[in-house]
Amino acid sequence: MMNMLALLPACLLVLGACETAPEGTVALHEPESPFIAFNIWVKAGSQNDPAGKEGVAALTAALLSDGSTTEDSYDVILEKLYPMAAGYGYNIDKEMTVFTGRIHRDNLDAYYELFRNHLIAPAFKEEDFERVKAQRMNFLERTRRYARDEELSKELLFSMAYAGTPYEHPEEGYVRSVESITLDDVKDFYSQYYVRNSILVGIGGGYPAGFLTRVREDFNTLPEGEVPVVPAPQPRMPEGIEVLIVEKPTDATPISIGFPTDLLRGDPDFYGMMAMNSWFGEHRNSFSNLYQVIRESRGMNYGDYSYIEAFPMGYTTQQPRVNCSRRHQLFEIWIRPISMTAPGNLHDRTLFATRAALRELKAIVDDGMTEETLASTQQFLRNYTINWGSTIARRLAYAVDDAFYGIGGDGFLASIGPGLAALSLDGVNQAISTYLQYDNMYIVFITRDAEALKQKLLDGVPTPITYAGEKSAEHMAEDELIAGFPIPVTEESFTIIGINEVFEEGPQ
Repeated sequence: MMNMLALLPACLLVLGACETAPEGTVALHEPESPFIAFNIWVKAGSQNDPAGKEGVAALTAALLSDGSTTEDSYDVILEKLYPMAAGYGYNIDKEMTVFTGRIHRDNLDAYYELFRNHLIAPAFKEEDFERVKAQRMNFLERTRRYARDEELSKELLFSMAYAGTPYEHPEEGYVRSVESITLDDVKDFYSQYYVRNSILVGIGGGYPAGFLTRVREDFNTLPEGEVPVVPAPQPRMPEGIEVLIVEKPTDATPISIGFPTDLLRGDPDFYGMMAMNSWFGEHRNSFSNLYQVIRESRGMNYGDYSYIEAFPMGYTTQQPRVNCSRRHQLFEIWIRPISMTAPGNLHDRTLFATRAALRELKAIVDDGMTEETLASTQQFLRNYTINWGSTIARRLAYAVDDAFYGIGGDGFLASIGPGLAALSLDGVNQAISTYLQYDNMYIVFITRDAEALKQKLLDGVPTPITYAGEKSAEHMAEDELIAGFPIPVTEESFTIIGINEVFEEGPQ
């Protein structure tokens, strides 16, 4: 199999021989590929939502993606895309709105006309707006609250950590803020942020000579604008343990734990923390320490993972998310949910899993990694991360993220192997002590009988779990330590809200 990471520098050399990349473009020319990928980064996201109109950036992107253009109605667009077996989509995050598409070269001209028009020639039809807004309201009032509790707990964790900053609200907005958004609001947001000097054009694959320049020139027909700069968020570190419990009649409890860090991709310590995180809680990988302790040894839940970068919609993918680059990040532990159907009390099991995760965090902070765990993690990551650039669309998305972080050279994907190889145990453990801690933590639970869970935490009593079968004496001795692991809280540590209050409206 071709090593696509090794191919990246060669692709850039080929590009230089074929076409000079215009200003405001990112290009990965792979002439042997029959596919062309698009990645258009609008340098605005939910952080740019006006107060009281939280969600307008997301609603604007949705209307552009799923609406008519001045050339074609939405129905006609779908009819034209169908025989090409193609489509286009978007992703909205705190600082990025990205529109993506991919097409075989045989259909490039017809596809590109549709793709271009949906961004530079939207029709802003009232009927499209009403349809898209109705879908969004259904998501806000129902799907977000009742479909995926573990994803909701992550959003609530970010909201706690970034309270009072432009990162506080979820990308989709609040129920009341989106309810207030009009078509004129969307038009105003588009006219302010969809300007040529705020758009980066990314093209990858086997595109023909002159195509990159053609695309950039098309987007240069948009007006130039003064885009206001949003200061980087300054989150508040929790003071001790701060707990949010959402009351909901559910049979399983998701748990999200975390705190702000200053670590960003491109920092010298990033590879060391990447190795730590992979060993500690690599997303959807059963070898990781959290997974082994909580699920494999005790069969408590579906998955137990940790993150040093935002990983929204983790249920959709095993590979890291792309195009959600941010100027600030959290360290996060995600415990996918503790079920009531298993033996024992739900809240005892919930707190046992929480204590197990915090105990393992304390151990990695206090003791660090070992030569053995670091070496095995380096070997795993060298092979695993090759898959992160497995498609032209992902390689292009990483190149756009490189532009966000200011990562030069051959880019982040190509730097992972050398970065991992250069790690030393002392350097990794120093990074762990710099960026991780266990005394100050935000914790979110979504569960039934919230007051009972709060009281158990306040009482500080051990919360043992039971098993259907016998366990070894060694296992039970460790269980006793986990069950009694301290989570120091006071009455002031807690906030309890009902599920129907979640993201209903912004802070008053």
